[in-house]
Amino acid sequence: MVGRIARAHGIRGQVIVNADTDFPGERFQEGAELFVERGGRVQPVRVRSVRFQHDRPVIGLEGIETMTDAEALAGLELRIPVDRLVALPAGTYYHHDLVGCRVETTDGWSIGVVTSVDAAMGGSRLVVDGGSRGEILIPLVAEICTTVDVGGKRIVIAVPDGLLDLNVRST
Repeated sequence: MVGRIARAHGIRGQVIVNADTDFPGERFQEGAELFVERGGRVQPVRVRSVRFQHDRPVIGLEGIETMTDAEALAGLELRIPVDRLVALPAGTYYHHDLVGCRVETTDGWSIGVVTSVDAAMGGSRLVVDGGSRGEILIPLVAEICTTVDVGGKRIVIAVPDGLLDLNVRST
């Protein structure tokens, strides 16, 4: 996902996007092709105009001309195909690559499976389904996540004292 349409902006069919990409200038530019899922179908949409307001893209999409058209898009995810993703530097990961990874401790104790990545508050945290323990939040930092094997869908963590108990959220 490169962003989610937050709401309509103005009367000319523009929308404000909550960007979820490290490359907003590249993803949201005139002529860029993005994809949305509506009614169970994936549809391409082309960016016809773009400007940034307080670091958020305000975009116009081809075929979306009125505020009513734009309001119908609120909440939709804007995506790109995997083959258009930019290669990331070593030690960095796309969130979707981490979802589904098994999380275990360095001594082999199973913690659970990553269900999402929370990138709020200036750092990323793995959201792990800990089964009967509920959701467990694990900081995505090299000191804790010592091995990230995206291909093998496995993350090994070195657990500081109290980390797991402090970061359990009831679901």
